[in-house]
Amino acid sequence: MNIPTDTGHDRAEPGLSEVVGERRHLINLAYRLLGSLAEAEDAVQETYARWYAMPRQRRQAVESPGAWLTTVTTRVCLDLLGSARVRRERYVGAWIPEPLPDRTEWISGRAGAGRAEPADPADRVTLDESVNMAFLVVLEAMTPAERVAFILHDVFRYPFAEVADIVGRSPAACRQLASSARRRMRSAQAPAVPAARQAGLVRNFKAAWEAKDIKALVGLLDPDATMTADGGGLVGAVLRPVEGSERIARYLVHIADKAPGMTLLERTVNGRPGLVAQQAGLTVTVAAFDLDGGRITRIWAVRNPEKLRPWTEHGPS
Repeated sequence: MNIPTDTGHDRAEPGLSEVVGERRHLINLAYRLLGSLAEAEDAVQETYARWYAMPRQRRQAVESPGAWLTTVTTRVCLDLLGSARVRRERYVGAWIPEPLPDRTEWISGRAGAGRAEPADPADRVTLDESVNMAFLVVLEAMTPAERVAFILHDVFRYPFAEVADIVGRSPAACRQLASSARRRMRSAQAPAVPAARQAGLVRNFKAAWEAKDIKALVGLLDPDATMTADGGGLVGAVLRPVEGSERIARYLVHIADKAPGMTLLERTVNGRPGLVAQQAGLTVTVAAFDLDGGRITRIWAVRNPEKLRPWTEHGPS
């Protein structure tokens, strides 16, 4: 998106740098609300389009451009969340939130001449516990109102009075929504595992997968583990979750047999240790993991190429 810069006739526009400087905050907010970077960028673009469509006098009359932009972005996201439920019911297979790479590997995927170039740092989502895949998957089970109230208050620390102004509900109603969302989060999430411990387990999982060692894979997986794949109907992927350590292990070995040239790389996925599968240098799968009791309980494998554009096409081995 091309946002007007502080030159020419816009130079006298009060607070222009403040308006442009809100972009990263808005992208961070919208991604957590929507679980999709592409949709988040569209929501923020729509917000800026509405801002610059206002007459200059109306823009100058806005006391806090940042608050105005946050309110509009949130309301755009609320509308998108309502329609997203309908779209995801028609989605081919499981829908998994869009995975994000570490900031050192982030690319825009929108560059010309067939090459991907580094993304603008302002577009990068801050990777913390509120964007790990397990967290985002729980958010998907919430109502749009619960999700918005919870993200605004518990993640971005907006007081309930401000949340109420943004979403058009009473502070008491927003407090109840956030409380309900909090209960959902507590009941669904396993205790946090230190990143170093998860990295070690993922590394062992990678080695067992590369060796096609079913026994080793089963030993690393919880007996009731679940693997969910998202191909979006664009690439091959199981349409239903694969359940049980034995079935998952055998399925993974089957994949390895079908893709002899596949390379597995240890990468940070949404702020946590994960794996990236590449073929001929092209990222074809990004896998995120959830752990409990020293074993892998959930695997989310994103294969939909439309969700992989931020990933390095030729990452280091």
